[in-house]
Amino acid sequence: MKIFEGLNDQQREAVRLIDGPVLVLAGAGSGKTTVITRKIAYLVTQCGYDPAHIAAVTFTNKAAREMRERASALLPVGARRGLSVLTFHALGLKIVRDEADALGLRRGFTLIDPRDAEALIKDLCRERLRSDTQADEIAQRVRAWKDAGIAPATAALEAPDGGAIYADYVERLRAYNAIDLDDLILLPARLLTDDADARARWRERLRYLLVDEYQDTNDGQYRLARALADEAFTAVGDDDQSVYSWRGARPENIARLARDTPRLAVIKLEQNYRSTGRILKAANAVISNNPHMFPKRLWSAFGFGDPLKVLVAEDEEHEAIRVVTALLHDKFTRRTEFGDYAILYRGNHQSRPIEQALREHRVPYFLSGGTSFFDRVEVRDTVAYLRLIHNPADDVAFLRICNVPKREIGPSTVERLREYAHRRGQPLLRCCQELGLAQYLAAPQVASLQRFAELIDKLRDKGRTMTPGALLRETLREIGYESHLVQAAGDSRSGHRRLALLEEFLAWVDRPTEDTSGRTLGDVVSQLIVNGLDNKDREPDGKSVRLMTLHAAKGLEFPHVFLVGWEEDLLPHRASLAESGVAEERRLAYVGMTRARQTLTLSYARRRRRQGGAQETSPSRFLAEIPAEDVIWDGRDEKPPEERLARGESHLKSLRGLLGPES
Repeated sequence: MKIFEGLNDQQREAVRLIDGPVLVLAGAGSGKTTVITRKIAYLVTQCGYDPAHIAAVTFTNKAAREMRERASALLPVGARRGLSVLTFHALGLKIVRDEADALGLRRGFTLIDPRDAEALIKDLCRERLRSDTQADEIAQRVRAWKDAGIAPATAALEAPDGGAIYADYVERLRAYNAIDLDDLILLPARLLTDDADARARWRERLRYLLVDEYQDTNDGQYRLARALADEAFTAVGDDDQSVYSWRGARPENIARLARDTPRLAVIKLEQNYRSTGRILKAANAVISNNPHMFPKRLWSAFGFGDPLKVLVAEDEEHEAIRVVTALLHDKFTRRTEFGDYAILYRGNHQSRPIEQALREHRVPYFLSGGTSFFDRVEVRDTVAYLRLIHNPADDVAFLRICNVPKREIGPSTVERLREYAHRRGQPLLRCCQELGLAQYLAAPQVASLQRFAELIDKLRDKGRTMTPGALLRETLREIGYESHLVQAAGDSRSGHRRLALLEEFLAWVDRPTEDTSGRTLGDVVSQLIVNGLDNKDREPDGKSVRLMTLHAAKGLEFPHVFLVGWEEDLLPHRASLAESGVAEERRLAYVGMTRARQTLTLSYARRRRRQGGAQETSPSRFLAEIPAEDVIWDGRDEKPPEERLARGESHLKSLRGLLGPES
């Protein structure tokens, strides 16, 4: 049977088990996506499940797209429609839309993005506390309270100021008929936990649930998944790869699942299809120092492979030279491509000397972790217009765009309007057209606000007969946004670059999807925010060295990997040690090591600049956890620094000669 082709015994068992809850402990590179997609095909083609009754949930849009494509390729053409492979936020949005009445949401609610949520909390801090110095801390607390399902009144017992702001925030969102991204998990989890009828409806609708990366679920996602699926579910995860506690992930949810589910079947996937035996031996040795409820040990059939290398440098500049020298030497020795290499680090600040060394020696590279495409000013402006057209009560969107492009609605005008709206208990847009506003503002200011309100009304009327994409283009034409964008950019080249990005966004809005038919403007606005969570400007071309953080590298793999900065206080990181302990930092080291397929090189510097001066460092404790027989140390035996630097520069010059003249 094609579904089981190429699967090992453990993978086959994980696919076949459907009569009770299943936990698949999938080690790095052990084929977890293969198990999920084959199980979807098995449920549909062998067990008689309707694809519309299956949901597979993961954490990023990219992972969801890949999973959907792979699952669809295993299904007959007629059985592909209706299959839900989506992120937790997209699943939450689907439930919120269908259960809006039960959740107390009025028709036409909107979803606000994280930046606007933070800006709203800052405003509330200024109103209540007369200062926004605590705003970031309170915003984090609000997210944590929502994740844990804690109501504002309970939160106020823990932190009076923060709880009061939390209550104000919830009230303000209700007044705006809006929700935030955390509500996409909180509201469905609360509804399905408390309302037996709603729970029964959704369990009938989604009869089998598969959850990917289970170790990355937070408390709210755990509650949502458990409420959705009684015992018809498969959770796939690896507690050794949980590295996101700073955004709420709880690796203990795997152990919690075992405690909460007595009939849980546990299957371990320990055969690695990525790395050599030596790399896995070293990674296993490091991670074995962490406590485990379900211990596992990865193994590989790819042969033992080369020893790991450790490069010892004098400082971060010397480290960058050593890494680039070793990379170029390896490339010419193996006749590989630059795209076969990745340089990974703990923090973004470590990339600077590496980038400099790569540029000096004409090595193409791609730096991951840039600004999200959906965080661009032009994109956020256009989405705000759509939000306000869709939901006239969306004061957050109003405040962003009421003077974009400039239309003589300055800060003092907005402040007086807000005072008036607060007294009236009405949205800002509606107040723009009330006669009583003339008592608060001068006639020219009132006229500007009225013209803006009339513009939004006019666009709303046009939107009744237009697709969202056509309405967006009409909106930009009506307000002269392209001219505004070029003028705001300051120069022609930057302006045209921003126009190109805007056109790319418009094409994205027009792009057809499985559920394009019948999409309302509100649907499109919500999808823009949810789908924009993890989209970046561009993808690497496959011909450049990849530079990224260890966190960003999770889920990726490369033939040859350099892990830089293996020093105490950097990896493990001093701040993270204080917050979450050494276990998560060790998991992060393990994630980095298991990205490598063929070779793995580690490096550290004896000195590193901190707080304006060079400070002595110590090698990371994780280096001592790697078996000595599997490591070659390069540079630990002292030689004069001048001799080592001169030798490195000489070697780089010879390699540059092989590269040919600079183009």
